[in-house]
Amino acid sequence: MLYQIYETQRSIMEPFSDLAQAAAKMYSNPNNPIGHSPLVQRVAAGYGLMHRLGKDYVKPEFGIRTVNVGKVEVAIHERVEVAKAFCELRRFKRFSDDPATLQLLKSQPPVLIVAPLSGHYATLLRDTVRTMLQGHKVYITDWKNARLVPLSDGEFHLDDYVNYVQEFIRHLQGIYGNCHVISVCQPTVPVLAAVSLMASRGEKTPLTMTMMGGPIDARKSPTAVNNLAMNKSFAWFENNVIYRVPANFPGVGRRVYPGFLQHTGFVAMNPDRHASNHYDYFKDLLKGDDASTEAHRKFYDEYNAVLDMDADYYLETIQTVFQDYKLVHGTWEVKNPKGKAELVRPQDIKTTSMLTIEGELDDISGSGQTAAAHGLCSSIKPNNRQHLEVEGAGHYGIFSGRRWRDIVYPQICKFILAHGAEVARPARKVAAKTAVKAVAKAAVKAAPKAAGRVAAKKTPTRRK
Repeated sequence: MLYQIYETQRSIMEPFSDLAQAAAKMYSNPNNPIGHSPLVQRVAAGYGLMHRLGKDYVKPEFGIRTVNVGKVEVAIHERVEVAKAFCELRRFKRFSDDPATLQLLKSQPPVLIVAPLSGHYATLLRDTVRTMLQGHKVYITDWKNARLVPLSDGEFHLDDYVNYVQEFIRHLQGIYGNCHVISVCQPTVPVLAAVSLMASRGEKTPLTMTMMGGPIDARKSPTAVNNLAMNKSFAWFENNVIYRVPANFPGVGRRVYPGFLQHTGFVAMNPDRHASNHYDYFKDLLKGDDASTEAHRKFYDEYNAVLDMDADYYLETIQTVFQDYKLVHGTWEVKNPKGKAELVRPQDIKTTSMLTIEGELDDISGSGQTAAAHGLCSSIKPNNRQHLEVEGAGHYGIFSGRRWRDIVYPQICKFILAHGAEVARPARKVAAKTAVKAVAKAAVKAAPKAAGRVAAKKTPTRRK
C-alpha cells in the first residue's frame, strides 16, 4: 500500500515540478525586464530548487563518448553484450583509425567491473569506467530496476547473482582466453563466491580479482549500515521494507525493496549535509555560479536515481552477509543453474591473484571488512596478494574522484601488469605486456606524489 501511496504522490507532484522549472526559467531569463531585481532572482532560485526537490529522477546515461588512450582520443561505442532478465553485460568498445593506437587497444587486457546492486544504478561507477578505458577493455554489469522486470521472467535470488557473475566471466574468457575482475562494494561477496565455486570445480578462474570497499566480513569495524542490518531481525526487514510493485509498471506484483525507501535511508545517514548542499545550491543560483550549480545537478541526478531490488535477493543478502556471516563461517551454499547446492570455499582459489582496497574514512564498509578476504583465500600465495588502504578516502573516494584517479587506478594498473600479462593470445603476449606497462607507467607519472604516499601502505598480506 505504501508503494501505491508514494506513486500517487509522485504523480501529483510531477506537474508542479514542471511548472516550477518553467517559472524558474521565466524569472531568470536575461530578457525579462525585471529579471535583474534581487527579489525576482530569489524567486527564480526558489522555483529552481523546488523543481530539483520535486522532480522524478530517472536512470542516467553513462555518457562516455570519447577517452584518451595515450595522446590519442578514441571513440567509445556502448553496447549490450549479454542480456539477462535482471542484468545487462555492457561493453564500452573503443575505436580508432590510428594504426598504432588500434594495435595498442587490441593488446590491452579485458576487465569485468561488477557494479553494486544496492540501490543506485551502475552509472554510479561512470568515473571508474572512464578511467579504466584508458588502458583496458571494459565490461560492466548493468543491473535492471526490478519494477521493470515482469513476473513472467521469474525470481531473482542471491544465488542467481553469483551465477550471473560466473556466466559473464566465462563470456570474457571465451573471447580473450581470460580476464580480470573488479568488484566495488556489495558485489565483493558474490564475486568472491563466484570465483571460489569456479576454482572448486577446477574451472579456469580470472587472472586477478580486485575487491574494493566491500563487506567480506561485516563484523569488523561495523558501520551504521552494518548495524541496521545486524540489529534488526530478518522478519523485521520482510515486514517493513518489502512491498509489491504497483500496477503502472511492467513488474506489477513483484515483491521488491523500493528505491524510494532506499533513498530515504541514504539521506537519513547524513541529513544535515544534504540540507546544506541544497541551500548552497540556492545561494549559487542567486550568485549565478554556473559551475557550482551544474556540479550539484550532476551529483544529485546520480544520487537521487535509485532502483528497486528484488525482495528475494535483498533479504538473502541481509541474512547471508550481515546476519549469519555464511561466507566467513564457511557455511554458504549456492545453487547452480541446475539446482545443485555447492559450498563456497575461498580456500580453493589458487591461480587468481587478489588485490583488496579500502578507504581510510569509509563509513559504509568499515576498516578490515574487505581485507578479511586474505584470511579466507589462504591458498593464494603471499606474493600474489596485496592490500591497499587509501589515506583520506571515504567510500566513494576509492572508485570515483581525484583519489581514485591519482592513487587507486595506478595501483590497479600495476597489479594487473604484474599478475596478468598472459591474458593476451600467445602471439600478442609481448605486445600486451608492453602496452599495459606503458599505461601503468603513464598513470603513475601523472600522480607521482599521490602514488608515493600510498606506497608505504601497500603491503602484501602474509599467510598466518
